Amino acid sequence: MIAKTRLTSLALAAVTVTALSGCNMFTRLSEIGEEPSLTTIQNPTLQEGYRPVSMPMPEPRPAYRNPNSLWRTGARAFFKDQRASSVGDILTVVIDLDDSAELSNETERSRVANEDASLNAFLGYESSASRILPEAIDPGNLVDADATSNTEGAGSISREEAIELNVAAVVTQVLPNGNLVVLGRQEVRVNFELRELQIAGVIRPEDISSTNTVSFDKIAEVRLAYGGRGHITDVQQPRYGQQIYDIIFPW
Repeated sequence: MIAKTRLTSLALAAVTVTALSGCNMFTRLSEIGEEPSLTTIQNPTLQEGYRPVSMPMPEPRPAYRNPNSLWRTGARAFFKDQRASSVGDILTVVIDLDDSAELSNETERSRVANEDASLNAFLGYESSASRILPEAIDPGNLVDADATSNTEGAGSISREEAIELNVAAVVTQVLPNGNLVVLGRQEVRVNFELRELQIAGVIRPEDISSTNTVSFDKIAEVRLAYGGRGHITDVQQPRYGQQIYDIIFPW
C-alpha cells in the first residue's frame, strides 16, 4: 500500500512538471519571430508570493509642536544631520577590495638511529642461553637495531580577490558605546543565475562621511559573502554524490 502511494505521488509530480514545462514551451512557441512582450504594471502587493517587509525600527518618538515656530521637531532636513544614527536608518557601504596573498612553506626532516647491544657475561649463564632458546645465540651480538626516518613537506597558497561595488545597509542595532551594527544584502538575477552579496559588521558613527557612506575598511568584525547560485554554479561544482564520496572515503 505504501509503495503504491509513493508511485502515485511520483506520477502526480511528473505530470505537474510536464504541465509546467509545457506551458513554458507553448509561451515560447507563441513568441517566435516577435519580441518578448513586457509585463503590465501591477500592484506588487497583489502578486502571488508577496510578503510584507519587516525591518528593525527605532522607538516611536512623540511629536512636539512649538508655538510660533517655523521649525518642526524631528524634521529630517535643514540643519539636521542626515547620516545614519538610529535603528532602521540606511547608509551606503563602499566596497573596494583588492586583496592578494602568497604563502610558500617547505619542511624537511631527517633522523637516523642505530642501536647495538651485547651481553658477553651474565653470571656465567650466557653460554646456557642456547638451551632455552630454540637456536644458538651469539652473546656478543644480542641486539642490533637500525631506524631511519625522513619527512618532507611543501605547501603553497596563492589567492587574489577584487570586488568593487556599493551596497546599501540597514542599521540593525545601536550598541551601548554608540557604535552601529549594520547589515546589507543584495541579490541580482540574470537569466538563470542569481548573484548574492551580504555584508555585516560594526561601524563608528564618526566614520560615516557627510554623504552617508562608510568605507569597507572602516567596518569592524566585517563579514563579506559574495557568491551565486543557478545553472552556472551547478556546473562549476561537483555533484552531491562526488562531494559525499570525497568526505566519507579517506583515500
